Amino acid sequence: MKFADLGLSDELLQAVEEAGYTEPTPIQAQAIPQVQMMKDLIAIAQTGTGKTASFVLPMIDILAHGRRRALMPRSLILEPTRELAAQVAENFDKYGKNHDLKMALLIGGVQMGDQVKALNEGVDVLIATPGRLMDLFERGKILLTGCDLLVIDEADRMLDMGFIPDIETICSKLPVNRQTLLFSATMPPPIKKLADKFLSNPKYIEVARPATANTNIAQHKVFVHARKKREALRELLHTDDVKTAIVFANRKTTVRELAKSLKSHGFAVGEIHGDMDQSARIAELDRFKQGDINILCASDVAARGLDIKGVSHVFNFDTPWHPDDYVHRIGRTGRAGATGRAFTFVTNEDAEAIANVEKLTGMEIPVFALSPEDEEVVREEKPRRQERSHREEKPKREREERKPRPERKPAARRREPVVDNEPDDGWNVPVPGFLSVSLG
Repeated sequence: MKFADLGLSDELLQAVEEAGYTEPTPIQAQAIPQVQMMKDLIAIAQTGTGKTASFVLPMIDILAHGRRRALMPRSLILEPTRELAAQVAENFDKYGKNHDLKMALLIGGVQMGDQVKALNEGVDVLIATPGRLMDLFERGKILLTGCDLLVIDEADRMLDMGFIPDIETICSKLPVNRQTLLFSATMPPPIKKLADKFLSNPKYIEVARPATANTNIAQHKVFVHARKKREALRELLHTDDVKTAIVFANRKTTVRELAKSLKSHGFAVGEIHGDMDQSARIAELDRFKQGDINILCASDVAARGLDIKGVSHVFNFDTPWHPDDYVHRIGRTGRAGATGRAFTFVTNEDAEAIANVEKLTGMEIPVFALSPEDEEVVREEKPRRQERSHREEKPKREREERKPRPERKPAARRREPVVDNEPDDGWNVPVPGFLSVSLG
């Protein structure tokens, strides 16, 4: 199938061709016709499948007809992070260059004045994070009554970040007769409940089993002692034909320290995490995209927001705490049909976390041993996991019926006998007078 078979306009097809694409991905081939028919849609697709273009492309053609009004965006796209919002904005710029459409980006970390000015001039597409949108709405700077098309992107990530109440509030302010598109990598019960409440007879599309990893990515786990993780990372960076790589860590402090360490060893490294303001994060991403640096250390703030071609490797310096984050981290490589490699460092403390990842993805990640010492770590690790599994298999009833030991009462304090060493003089109190009276 070609993009020309999907009924897109000539102007849009020209922009797609100039971007270097000729054939739609499975999610695009299934979603674009449904969006064009103005139907509500639930799309379950893993990261890196091209789902952003699956709603951006038909939206451009839909919005080509109509006029914009001040303070009243014609369509709204909700994104959980600034990076994702910026990525969607780049897609609109790239594919909509032959259309007269105006777009506004509402994200935190930047001045509000320019955003308000754009809204006053009228926009066709509003791309926003829930927090900034709610802020402007409560200030009376935006009206949602003219929004006929809503996109909720990365809905499961919205759930993780606590945005579901905000999304419910936003949905209640939109016109009832609107088109709603919901995209998510997984479908947990709260998201299903949200869809049932705000979508009308939606078309359901699933292009891959929820929370599965891209088969184009060669995955490995590396058992390593915690104190040797930096050394192991440097060895892989030197020996595994790394062209560009993203290194994920669980904590912002770890990201900063790791980037500093890699720089001291001569690597071209940048960093991105939540403590950086938006302009600094964008600058680091630009350096990475332009090739000024080829290694980017990142926290999970960037796990779902980076769409960079040619990332050959992803390293999980820390095993992610949440298994869903594993799928989205490694999804930064192997994009758009390319191949990639992903390495996850596992210490003895990460046994439960990596087990949860393997349970979610439905596969046992192959072990990549760097040295005989690492093999020893693997041998030490497996019995621990098996022992824990054996304990967990005991029936619950057996554990409940096990009676607790009776509580032992503390031994009574032994009272020492009173020893009287004084001479016994008989009566030791004053003698009553009646004892001296004779009865004879």
